[in-house]
Amino acid sequence: MKHAFVFPGQGSQFPGMGKGHYDNNAFAKKLLEQANEMLKFRISDIMFNGTEEDLKQTNVTQPAVFLHSVIAYKSIDAARPDMVAGHSLGEFSALVANGTLSFEDGLKLVSIRASAMQKACEETPSTMAAVLALDDEKVEDICRAVTEETGEIVVPANYNCPGQLVISGSIKGVEIACDRMKTAGAKRALILPVGGAFHSPLMEPAKEQLRGAIETTTFHQPTSHVYQNVVAKAVYDREEIKQNLIDQLTGPVRWTQSVKAMVKDGATKFTEVGPGKVLQGLVLKIDKAMEVEGVN
Repeated sequence: MKHAFVFPGQGSQFPGMGKGHYDNNAFAKKLLEQANEMLKFRISDIMFNGTEEDLKQTNVTQPAVFLHSVIAYKSIDAARPDMVAGHSLGEFSALVANGTLSFEDGLKLVSIRASAMQKACEETPSTMAAVLALDDEKVEDICRAVTEETGEIVVPANYNCPGQLVISGSIKGVEIACDRMKTAGAKRALILPVGGAFHSPLMEPAKEQLRGAIETTTFHQPTSHVYQNVVAKAVYDREEIKQNLIDQLTGPVRWTQSVKAMVKDGATKFTEVGPGKVLQGLVLKIDKAMEVEGVN
């Protein structure tokens, strides 16, 4: 019986996030004020008082979700996790939780990642779409065919749970793929209100910028295995962790496969740490026998 801690990614943000921690916990207040200083803007003000639209900006969303998750984790008197994982951005929170990254280095990398992704989105118009109730293999086949036939990039990006896969790519490529998904029997193929094609080859410029930052950051020996998005298996070696973190920007989030790997390796309880409840729902859709809880 093992206890897994999992951390959410972009999309879990909400107005007022983190304010309760700031008002009631001196340690949380200290971390948020430190973040304000490091980021050179008062992210705490946007988290507490910003609108949903304010919080949707990638260069705000990513550090905000990271901060909320790390503060929530540090506020609980929890035993050391047996294993950790994070959904996309959440992988950085997971690496702070298992000691691989310091809070300061984690925030620095998240800020660089967010700015690089925002820039890549602005330079190349692109998008993502959620595909529901179609086999993963069929989605993969359609994406491959669209890319080969049209030259437009479209790839599977997020394997969230069985029957829920997000695709990513050029606007035209995703639109063509969505039409084919519906024809193939998808219940829905819905364009998402996101700023760009995350976890696709279109993030290559951001990947190279992040690579430089990661390669000059100290990664410590982790206290537990991390199940990383791009490989969906337990990783303990620091150099492997670095490379997987770099590859994640252009590679898919294999969340379904990661949760299955954690269950296979003995996980019986999953605690989602951070804003929202998305991951708890996904875990239960992947394996309804799991015990889930949230700490936010």
